[in-house]
Amino acid sequence: MARQQRRSRSFLTLVTALGVAGFLAYAFWPRPMLVDMAEVVQGRMVLTIDEEGRTRVKEPYVVSSPVAGELQRVTVEPGEVVERGKTVVAQMRPANPSALDVRTREQAHAAVTAAEAALRLAHADLNAAEAKRDFAESELDRAGKLVERGVTSQVTLQRAEQEARVARANLDTVSAAIAMREAELANARAQLIGFDDAALGAVLSERNPEGYSIPLRAPIDGTILKVIQKSETTLPAGAPILEIGDIEGDLEVMAELLSSDAVQVQTGDRVIITNWGGARDLVGIVSRIDPYGYTKHSALGVEEQRVQVIIQFETPSDKRENLGHGYRVEVQIVVWEREDALIVPSAALFRHGDAWAVFAVEEGRAALREVEAGRNNGREAEILSGLEPGARVVLFPSAELVEGMKLAQRQLD
Repeated sequence: MARQQRRSRSFLTLVTALGVAGFLAYAFWPRPMLVDMAEVVQGRMVLTIDEEGRTRVKEPYVVSSPVAGELQRVTVEPGEVVERGKTVVAQMRPANPSALDVRTREQAHAAVTAAEAALRLAHADLNAAEAKRDFAESELDRAGKLVERGVTSQVTLQRAEQEARVARANLDTVSAAIAMREAELANARAQLIGFDDAALGAVLSERNPEGYSIPLRAPIDGTILKVIQKSETTLPAGAPILEIGDIEGDLEVMAELLSSDAVQVQTGDRVIITNWGGARDLVGIVSRIDPYGYTKHSALGVEEQRVQVIIQFETPSDKRENLGHGYRVEVQIVVWEREDALIVPSAALFRHGDAWAVFAVEEGRAALREVEAGRNNGREAEILSGLEPGARVVLFPSAELVEGMKLAQRQLD
C-alpha cells in the first residue's frame, strides 16, 4: 500500500515538472515579429506640389463715378447678369458747383454785360455788312446792264464783281463773329448758374429726358461680383462703385507657392484642382509664374518667400458647378510623372549608412536590402535598383528589427 502511494506521488511530480517545462518552453520560444507589409508594384507615379489657392476673375472691371456727384442708391445685387452697354448698374447726379464769392460773382456779371455789348456790336456790324452787300450786288447788276448797252467798259463790270464778292465775304465774317459772341455770352452766363437754378434744370431736362442723373452702364457682359457702394451718397470723381467680371469665361486660380517649390514648376504643367466643393476634380494648366517673390508670414509667424502662380482652367465652365470669384481650392501641380515606375511606400525606406534601404520579407524572415531611390512624393517612392516587382517590404521598421528575424503580417481587428 505504501509502495503504491509512493508511485502516485512520483507520477504527479513528473507530470507537474513536465507541465512547468512545457510552459517555460512556450513562454520563451522565439516568436515572429508582427509588422505591416506592402508589395512593391510597377505603375504610374506622380510627383506634385500641393498648395491652397483661390479663384479670381482675371480681368475684373470696376465701375467708378465719372464725375463728382451724388450717387443714387444702387439697386443691382451681386450675382446678377449684366449686358454690355445696355444694363444700367448705377445712376449719378452731378454735384452742385461751388458757391461763388462776391468778387467772383461781380466779375461774372461784368463778363455777361461785356458779352452782351459785344453781341449787340456784332449785330450792328451785321446790319452794315448786309447793306454793303445789297449795294454791291445792285451796282453789279447795273454795271452788267450798262456793259450790254455798250455805255461802260468791261473793267467797270469786273470792279463791280470784285466789290460784290468782298461784300459777301465780309457778311460771312460778321455772321461768324455773331456766333462767336453768342458762345462767349453763353459761357459768361454759365459762370452764374447754380445747379438748383431753374434755367439749368430746363437745360438738363432738354438734353437728358431721364432727368438730371447720369446712367452708368455695364462695360462688359458678365456678372456683378461686388457692390462697393450701395447706399446713396456723394462721391468724388473716380470713386469705385461696383465690380463686374466674366466668371464663366475669365475665371482662374491663384496659388502662392514657396519659392523653393516655384522653381520646380514650369508654364504648361498640368494641375489637378481638388477640395473645391464639387463631386469631381477639375483640371487646369499653369499659365504664368510671377518672376518676383515676396515675404509672407505663416500661421506660426515664420517668414516665407512666396511666389504667385496663375492656373488656367481646362475644365469647361458648365462642369464647375457655381464656382465663383474668391473661392478656396486646393491645387496639385504635377511636376513629374512616369507610367512604369517601380513604386514602394515611402514608409518602407530608412537610411542605412549613406544609402537608402528597406527590409524585404524573404521566406518569412527580414532581409536588409540597400536600394537606389529616385523621386519621392511623401507617400510613394521610386526605386531605381535593388528591388523587383512583387517583393514584399516592411512598413515603418522599428529599431528592434534586425536581419534574419522571423516576421508575420499584422492582422487588423
